[in-house]
Amino acid sequence: MTEPQRIDPSKIRSFIRRQGRATAGQKFALEHHWQKYCLIPEQAFDPVQAFGRQAPLIVEIGFGNGDSLAAMAAANPHLNYLGIEVHRPGVGHLMMLLEQQGISNVRIYHHDAIEILERKIADHSLAGIHLFFPDPWQKRRHHKRRIVRPSFVDLLNKKLAVGGYFHAATDWEHYAKDMLAILAAGEGLKNSSPSGDFCPRPDYRPLTKFENRGLGLGHGVWDLIFAKL
Repeated sequence: MTEPQRIDPSKIRSFIRRQGRATAGQKFALEHHWQKYCLIPEQAFDPVQAFGRQAPLIVEIGFGNGDSLAAMAAANPHLNYLGIEVHRPGVGHLMMLLEQQGISNVRIYHHDAIEILERKIADHSLAGIHLFFPDPWQKRRHHKRRIVRPSFVDLLNKKLAVGGYFHAATDWEHYAKDMLAILAAGEGLKNSSPSGDFCPRPDYRPLTKFENRGLGLGHGVWDLIFAKL
């Protein structure tokens, strides 16, 4: 009798590729601006070559439609931003915003964020990592798919520079508490909240339309910020 195949928990993907339909503007951006903004996963990543300059680098995991990432990049031109997203229309939407607003400090990977962090990002090189409103995988049997797990905390420690930070935000209280427990249990990161739990939303994280609508309905949003020691 053969033994059941064991799956490495760290290799369980936290996303499902849902490509959806792209708008005309997104399709145009995908066809005409890909080489300008998107990086090739199979090639080595050199930040200076990619951005044309040396600057602190912030990675955003799963930027959705890119509204928040574009706003942050426009407000902080002294920083470089690397967005990673598997949803192709979202990539197109972000490129459309970058082109319309003349934003030059963003580059994009259309790929699995964990693989990019593991294989392309130099150790102890990141000023920050953002994870805003990740899929909460509500059902208990799907909790293993949540991106924040012990192996992810190890990866944060490996890729963040000393003094760098990890910032997560979610509108699912259970996931917020789950992330808090996992991050607090790991080594090498310190909670930036004076009360040891959640932080007020910092000014650099823009409110999304979805978040604004939820807040108007009385829904909560929880921000976690942990600094690399």
